[in-house]
Amino acid sequence: MRTRPTLTWEPVAGLPPASTDLAPVVDAVRAGGALVLSGAGLSTESGIPDYRGEHGSLRRHTPMTYQEFTGDAWARRRYWARSQVGWRAMARARPNGGHRAVAALAGAGLLAGVITQNVDGLQQAAGLDDVVELHGSLRRVVCLDCGDLSARTTLDERLRQANPEFEAAAERHAAAARVNPDGDVELPDAAVERFRLVPCQVCGGVLKPDVVFFGETVPPERVATCRRLVTEATSLLVLGSSLTVMSGLRFVRQAAQAGTPVLIVNQGPGRGDPLAAHRVGLPLGQALSDVVARLGL
Repeated sequence: MRTRPTLTWEPVAGLPPASTDLAPVVDAVRAGGALVLSGAGLSTESGIPDYRGEHGSLRRHTPMTYQEFTGDAWARRRYWARSQVGWRAMARARPNGGHRAVAALAGAGLLAGVITQNVDGLQQAAGLDDVVELHGSLRRVVCLDCGDLSARTTLDERLRQANPEFEAAAERHAAAARVNPDGDVELPDAAVERFRLVPCQVCGGVLKPDVVFFGETVPPERVATCRRLVTEATSLLVLGSSLTVMSGLRFVRQAAQAGTPVLIVNQGPGRGDPLAAHRVGLPLGQALSDVVARLGL
């Protein structure tokens, strides 16, 4: 049985409500050297739900865990079948004003870097190539046996050819299906029970999306890169993340311990709120576009 990822924190009582004042964010970015740490909230305006917001996917969806994917052949089949529908919706998503604003700030030389917890590739689609993908990308596939990396578009075509009868079922469910942040959708088991997987083209091994599933460890070299960026930053700007999981929260803790100002723009409470020098509770597209405008970019 799949179990829901647990929320291991409770909002801290007594904190003042989030502000609508963007001036501290504008000042921090204007000074240069700000490091962005973005989360699922940055992509909600592109039609991709977050995990824990008011309409977050955890209210209706249990994400795949690494242990389940690697240990259960039926779970792998179900994931890839559902992902065939979800991937197409993700591929159709377009960057929103928040993504474009971050790209504009980076293009103006005001950012020390961008770390994203998102796996949708929308920040890169907005024109920013130099992004640290903390949790990987749905646009790539990795072989668990030989480590070969390939494009998700290639796998999509291979799965279409292997499952011509699935296309009709997928189309029937696609209109009502809601894509989840991890790239799959809810489909009935009857729609996936005949779905056929394809192996790695290099070694015949098991394929997995090149993302960090719940229960999986972020590659240590990636963590080291992020820690270096935090060390070099003059401020840390958290955009659209509740910071519930430690993979992102640890960088906020690192910055706070070093005395680096942490500024959070997020709708709803977050686990890093007690460490923030300033919190803004506004929609990301609106807020970041406003920051760009105030900076005259």
